[in-house]
Amino acid sequence: MKMGNYNVWFIGGLLLYLGGCAPAALEVVQVINQPLVVEEQSQASNASVEAPDPMASLTVDRFDVDVDRFDGGKMWTFDNPPVGWLAEAYEIDADSVWFAKARLGALRFGANCSASFVSGQGLILTNHHCARESIVEVSSEGEDLLAAGFLAVAAMDERKVPDLYVEQLLEISDVTRRVHGASRIVRGDNERVRARRDKASVIADELTSAAKMRDSTLRVEVVELYSGERYAAYTYRRYEDVRLVMAPEKKLGYFGGEEDNFTFPRYTLDMAFFRAYDREGNPAVTPEYYPWSQDGVGAGDAVFVVGNPGSTSRFGSVSQLMFERDYTLVQQVEAFQRRADILQSFVGMDGPGADALENMWFTTSNSLKALSGQLEGLRNDTLIARRSAAEFQIREDLFQVDSLSARYGTLFQELDEIQLSKRAEAGRMAAFTLFGTTIGSRILTRALYGYYYANLQRRGYVDKETLDEILEDALALEDVPAEVDRAMIVLRFEELLDALGAQDPTMRSILGGLPIDSLAATLVTTTALSDSAGFAALLEEGFLGSEDPAVPVISALAPLYFTAQQQSESFKNREDLLVAELASLRFALYGTDIPPDASFSLRLSDGRVGGYAYNGTRAPAFTTFYGLYDHFYAHRNISASWDLPERWRDPPETFDLSTPLNLVSTNDITGGNSGSPLLNQNLEIVGLVFDGNIESLPNVYVFSDRTARTVSVDVRAILASLQHVYKAERLVEEILKIE
Repeated sequence: MKMGNYNVWFIGGLLLYLGGCAPAALEVVQVINQPLVVEEQSQASNASVEAPDPMASLTVDRFDVDVDRFDGGKMWTFDNPPVGWLAEAYEIDADSVWFAKARLGALRFGANCSASFVSGQGLILTNHHCARESIVEVSSEGEDLLAAGFLAVAAMDERKVPDLYVEQLLEISDVTRRVHGASRIVRGDNERVRARRDKASVIADELTSAAKMRDSTLRVEVVELYSGERYAAYTYRRYEDVRLVMAPEKKLGYFGGEEDNFTFPRYTLDMAFFRAYDREGNPAVTPEYYPWSQDGVGAGDAVFVVGNPGSTSRFGSVSQLMFERDYTLVQQVEAFQRRADILQSFVGMDGPGADALENMWFTTSNSLKALSGQLEGLRNDTLIARRSAAEFQIREDLFQVDSLSARYGTLFQELDEIQLSKRAEAGRMAAFTLFGTTIGSRILTRALYGYYYANLQRRGYVDKETLDEILEDALALEDVPAEVDRAMIVLRFEELLDALGAQDPTMRSILGGLPIDSLAATLVTTTALSDSAGFAALLEEGFLGSEDPAVPVISALAPLYFTAQQQSESFKNREDLLVAELASLRFALYGTDIPPDASFSLRLSDGRVGGYAYNGTRAPAFTTFYGLYDHFYAHRNISASWDLPERWRDPPETFDLSTPLNLVSTNDITGGNSGSPLLNQNLEIVGLVFDGNIESLPNVYVFSDRTARTVSVDVRAILASLQHVYKAERLVEEILKIE
């Protein structure tokens, strides 16, 4: 699972795919939308999704399935660490010192991944797939470090990565009362959600200002936990000077390619090293780091993951889960599949835009595989039955207490009713699946940015920081080949036509009687939005005032898109408030021993090393370099995914091919955990998390460790590669603390 790559942003921070909303999203949408009274749209839809009544299968015999103690998972927060559980399960006396050491060695790596300090001189370990963009960015003209790999032989050779940062969590404080207090004095779902977000933002700014008086590298983020029932202020130290130290060739870092993604056995060296520097330009002094274990771990050993899982959905209602199964995931899988079919025919082409095309293909194929696995899991009767049984128990326990019954008695009914309302809008919402993201036409996405940015300026939106962020994101879009953009435009308008109908006034305005293919061809050949330089010039001149052919297209389409987004946001706000109430009910009934859903905040997950039954056989706990060479010789003529770089084809005699390469364990992870350290009970690093197997994908909804596994690179493989293949003496000496 390339878990750091769910970074598909909707413009302006309106939505984050598999993530959350940016601050002030509602305010920004309203600034755009309020003056734009659009014509009432046709209610016809040629592609409404047919699905069973979401209430139809809520009844379940709770004795048919077992509700496991850890259905909600093991993504423990450092706010409420699992002291008792670690003692019970592993006989570990984990005190405050143990948890502090576990917390301080871990890092957030940029906006999507995890990492860790592995030396006292700021050395950082993370995944190769988390480093891909950085590797490209530090490549000089004529270099292809992604293909060739990189090793800084001396400190002066370490290359600074523009805009990359890492963050270390230093302090945690509870600010729930302050945030909730802001929402108690307003009415309306949107207003209450906005009041909480605004208050959280104010608190974060206030605490950041105070923290920076102590240390200018500190910043505070207010983290939402338990769907907003709890809020915590996390104080981070941010290192903004981060330099690339070492990365293997892409053929090693992504060995097996898309075919092996979300699978095991695996044979990949998905690793990269960076270094944090202080503001004076010296290697950062980092006494809190994870020592390197040369012995590694064995089957059955306890192991711990400390990282930043992105998002799970384990604590909503069953009706929400069924809507996800019948609509949301179906629409997303179909949208990604259509784009994958287009991109497949272009992957491997050379010339301008080839790198951006490869990145788009990587994200599309990864997302498609992940979402398909989640959908398959939800279509498994066992998963829904387990969630239904748990909900049945909550409903039963609720009505045993009069005070709880009075407060929460209609909670599930209200959640069910929202799903019915969402169902009525699902067909129209499907028209905009993946619209305004990096997965699609650059021309249409740039046009949407231009429309959005120009309207905010025209209508007096004065938050300069937000405007600058929008502009930065807009100009960061990389060019793709014209043929790809044309195919993506055709696909988008076919989807709109299917969802809205040929008589829809917006579609009639956009097409103007032209065939879709003709419109796409005209846009690609005549717009200035085909390349980044032309787009930048047009933004400077004033996009909406120009005569660019993309202007009338997006001017017709954008109001409908923003209206749909506002409707979606309204549903989400109501759901968020009700799910927070559901979390409050769980607290009242069962306490806070169950960890909250993932939120890209630091978590500790426990488990054990172990293989599992699959496909009529058994996957081992470990693979070795023997398996890597077996796959190379067996598959290299079938696909380039199993090819090896030249230096690996004839390894030195000192290189022991029986060295463990990858391993699996029962830890609870999800997107965002890429690059997380795998630790033994002494908090020594024994592995590097890079994936989950295909069986782990439904764990987004219910955790199970029967066959679901976390996949890691074994530290013994990393060390052996550095010593015998890359001859990285300086790096080895630092890791092993050799004087």
